[in-house]
Amino acid sequence: MNKYIERLYNGIIKENPTLILMLGMCPTLAVSTQAINGIGMGLSTTAVLVLSNLVISLLRKIIPDQVRLPAYIVIVASLVTVTELLIEAYLPDIYSALGIFIPLIVVNCIILGRAEAYANKHTPGLAVMDGIGMGVGFTIALTLAGCIREILGSGTCFGAQVLPESVEPIGIFVQPPGAFLVIALFIIIMNAIGIKTRQRELVENDCDGCCATCAMTCDHRKEEDK
Repeated sequence: MNKYIERLYNGIIKENPTLILMLGMCPTLAVSTQAINGIGMGLSTTAVLVLSNLVISLLRKIIPDQVRLPAYIVIVASLVTVTELLIEAYLPDIYSALGIFIPLIVVNCIILGRAEAYANKHTPGLAVMDGIGMGVGFTIALTLAGCIREILGSGTCFGAQVLPESVEPIGIFVQPPGAFLVIALFIIIMNAIGIKTRQRELVENDCDGCCATCAMTCDHRKEEDK
């Protein structure tokens, strides 16, 4: 598989930040009460993720290791500020719905995690594709969760009435516990259809992911050595 396409596939399926890596759970639980909120948060995070990966990859040989994380935070905070101002100016309804969770993108573990684990070790092209893959995976997970929670909890989807008004909504699905139930359902489905995650592949190959104590020569070890 082409390595650029692989980054998209990994971000959406094998290394989905919400369903596999369990990152960014705070906005997942809080804003996915409606499908439109999930799309808004997902696309906002995607924009910041792609741009931050690009900038960090371009500067990876310039930023000293001693100030690596502070530099990442400054870069991400600048991009989040621009994104927040644009949403406030052009999408005021989304801005009001997402509220404090837009500026909190600065400390979203997905963004800092990809900057540290991937962007600062790879070329700008791969870093951008990694950001797109992770962002799209995050957006899909939030949107699907929001859609299911909105249908079950309010009887609507994207604001349109889906269930008959005679059907009593299940109120728990518009509360944080409802998000846990929906995410758990997604994980059960992914396991049931046999989607192999990177973590599962390592376990099946008798690998715990720690190359420092491993004598085997494998693709994982070669990738770590690059």
